[in-house]
Amino acid sequence: MKTKPSSEKALRREVLGAVARYYKATAGKKDFKPGDRIPYGGRIYDGREMTSLAGACLDFWLTAGPYAAQFERGLAQYIGVKHCSLVNSGSSANLVAFAALTSPKLGARRIKRGDEVITTASCFPTTLAPVIQSGAVPVFVDVEPGTYNASFEAVERAVTGKTKAVVLAHTLGNPFDAPRLRQFCDKKGLWLIEDNCDALGSVINTSAGPRKTGSFGHLATASFYPAHHITTGEGGAVFTSDPMLKRLADSFRDWGRDCWCAAGTDNTCKARFTGQFGLLPKGYDHKYVYSHFGYNLKMTDLQAAIGCAQLKKLPAFVRARRKNFDYLRDGLSGLADALVLPRACRETEPSWFGFPIAVRSDAGFTRNELVTHLEGLGIQTRMLFAGNILLHPCFDGLRGDKSVYRISGSLEQTDAVVTDVFWLGVYPGLGRKQLDFIISAVREFAAKHR
Repeated sequence: MKTKPSSEKALRREVLGAVARYYKATAGKKDFKPGDRIPYGGRIYDGREMTSLAGACLDFWLTAGPYAAQFERGLAQYIGVKHCSLVNSGSSANLVAFAALTSPKLGARRIKRGDEVITTASCFPTTLAPVIQSGAVPVFVDVEPGTYNASFEAVERAVTGKTKAVVLAHTLGNPFDAPRLRQFCDKKGLWLIEDNCDALGSVINTSAGPRKTGSFGHLATASFYPAHHITTGEGGAVFTSDPMLKRLADSFRDWGRDCWCAAGTDNTCKARFTGQFGLLPKGYDHKYVYSHFGYNLKMTDLQAAIGCAQLKKLPAFVRARRKNFDYLRDGLSGLADALVLPRACRETEPSWFGFPIAVRSDAGFTRNELVTHLEGLGIQTRMLFAGNILLHPCFDGLRGDKSVYRISGSLEQTDAVVTDVFWLGVYPGLGRKQLDFIISAVREFAAKHR
């Protein structure tokens, strides 16, 4: 690489120094007072993200480039997998991960139209959407109260001769039994996709030692939306340790191309003009051979530059989320007769995305009444995503069509999520004053309605 002149380096230092000073001059912290909005999540950044972004702007490498390569390496190392492919959102990550499993290159293991995929109806819609869009048949299993994850036993009961995959999310950062489920999937010849978008940094303690969620699935995904554990604005990632699945994921991400050259490189295969592909004439340029009907879902280097700075802070962010979660749980622990408080799954250390609460049927008030009260005080709340996706308008015209989906057992707890459950934020931007205000608001409301 050509060395930059000293004058250029000096000018770059001057620009980045000015950006750092700008952040310091404009980043005044506001003390919380009752009535201020308490968000459920948000971006946490400082001058390091701003100078990293400014540095990428000075390089003006607008597509995926050096920062993207660095971010991919760092993420893969953090999760404990061999490969990471950056994409432009967590939803795109789910799309790319599932699309990879529909590739003809997988032979008999390929997911085709009519094949069954086990998942939950209590989900974020883009965990499910690729299954429906591919023509596969989702098989919905119920979730457990308090964890809002599917049990291993529920998944096991749902398997038929048509089952090809299991696609599950670690709900609000609370890990499902991924080690046991991966072992089961391997035994049955099924694929496992971990939607890890809400769980970056969560840990499962296995017999071989602690492992991060996202390292158990044949494929896994992450999201870097501002409310998530780290952010690049928009952005996501696909993880795998399988080189074939890495190639397939990259193909669907990158227009469906057969070529696997990195940005700015040519002829990685050493057969760019000598290969035979499909019905094309021999020697057709491999850079313009397409083996899938793909997309363009890449992340830019500008986003990746922010991600590189954020990734260094992730361990501290995870600790803060756990600390805030524990503080809320301790503060609300005396309300067990009215509220079902969250519980971590066995042998796990969640990196919590949120604090889910279920209002009991005999609490003396409803979930909606409590949520309305909290929102009126400026405390932001969120539903547990779709609650039950089958009840949403996207299923109008599909509801009850057994060729489109199947339900294994009942969805009793899933329906309870719709009526009874909401969640509060635990993100690192919340301080003790905000958490105390949330606790007091919930406790005082519950006391008035007992």
